[in-house]
Order: sequence, then structure tokens, then C-alpha cells
Amino acid sequence: MCATCGCDSGSNATIHHHGDEHQHGHSHSHDQHDHSHVQQKTIVDVEKDVLYQNNLLAERNRGYFDAKNILALNLVSSPGSGKTSLLEKTLIDLKDQLEFAVIEGDQQTTNDADRIHATGTKVTQINTGKGCHLDSHMVLHALQGMKPKENSVLFIENVGNLVCPAMFDLGEKERVVIISVTEGDDKPLKYPDMFHSSTLCIINKIDLLPYVPFNIEKVKENAKKVNRNLEIIELSCTSGEGLQLWYNWLKAKVLIPEAL
Repeated sequence: MCATCGCDSGSNATIHHHGDEHQHGHSHSHDQHDHSHVQQKTIVDVEKDVLYQNNLLAERNRGYFDAKNILALNLVSSPGSGKTSLLEKTLIDLKDQLEFAVIEGDQQTTNDADRIHATGTKVTQINTGKGCHLDSHMVLHALQGMKPKENSVLFIENVGNLVCPAMFDLGEKERVVIISVTEGDDKPLKYPDMFHSSTLCIINKIDLLPYVPFNIEKVKENAKKVNRNLEIIELSCTSGEGLQLWYNWLKAKVLIPEAL
């Protein structure tokens, strides 16, 4: 049961390892008639239990990443922000410099995983069904199947959603929130939990700035109001502007084996 968001992700989630399907589940339901004190308390208790169990598994994932020196990044955003396009560019441009693996999260289809696989990168698709977020249990099962290499970078592309993924720790080292200039510059204020819990904010599609009513200085100001320590990078996957700043940030987070 997922009282946090009322989604039905666990009972319908499937994981695809290059055509191999692994199904696992835990029921997600939400009592719509929660007007009484007892019912409200039950929902709060269930929510605490769901997050507690998730966090236990997240720590297990984190221990695995640390032991293998895997830099795990949780990429979060609204749908259409350009997460997958940014991933494609990164995997292609840095393929000779870093070892990569990708976990793709979507409600349905393997479209994004197919795009990532075309770059020559090891990828596992998680379909959440009606669910609106990945959780640490799904990631744990994906890791058991894909077994990413030591001293590598693991991108976890979360389901497009700025609400529920903010609540679920996956065991990642860094959380990267991506916003595009085709969205509102008030997004950080409307979805503060996501921006507060992120390390880096990428403002994507800046090549479109002349054509959209988006105030880039305002969105950065709003983001800093929510999280004063949030790093911000502006870039465009189409023009290539700012990509090197992202690559430099990424490489700076990688621990070189000789330095361990």
C-alpha cells in the first residue's frame, strides 16, 4: 500500500533486462474515505511504514554502490523536459571516458530503454504500470539483474513527475532535477520538495529561450529560495551549449579507483 501518493506501482511493475521480464509486486492502495480520526491516523501510519521500508532498502542499495564505487544519479523531472535526450548525448560523448549503465523508469513501453540501448549502453527498463515513481525495491531488483560494473556511473531515469519521486530515496549519491524552458519559471516554488532534495538543477532547452516566455533568472532565484545550496547548469542538447559544464560536473563526482 502506498499511502504517500495512492499509486498502484508495485503490483504492476515489471523489469525488462534486454528482453527478460521479471515481475514483482506490492499492493498500492489508498482509502478515499479518510474523514475520521482513526482512518487518518491509519493512513499516516501506513505512509510512515512505506517510507521506512523504502529507506531501509535504499540504504542497502547505497551500500552496494559504495562497495562497487558506483556513482548512482537519480534523474527527476516533469515529462518532456529532455531527460532521455540529455542521457543520450552524455552516453555518446563520454563513452570513451566513463563506464555507464542506465535504469529507465516509465509507466509503459520500452521506448526510452531502446533509445539508450542504441548508444551501446547496458540498460534495464522498469515499467511501473499505474505507478508514478520508482522505489528502492524496484531498483534493488533491477540491480540484481543488470549487475553494473565497478567504478561506473549508473543513471536512474525516474518516472516523469515532480511530486512523488521526491519522497522516495533510491540509494542514489546525487539527485539531479531537470527543468526545461518550455515549463514555468515558478516550478521550484510549486514543487519545492523535489528542488530541496536535489543536488543539481539542469535548465534544459536554452536554445528555445528567444521563443518562449521564460525568465531564466527568475527560475534560478526561485530555485535558490527553496535550496540555497542547489547547483545550477544551463544547457541545450540541441545546440550543445553548456553540455561541457554538465560533463565537468559529472566527471568531478566520479571517484577514480587509484584515489580510493
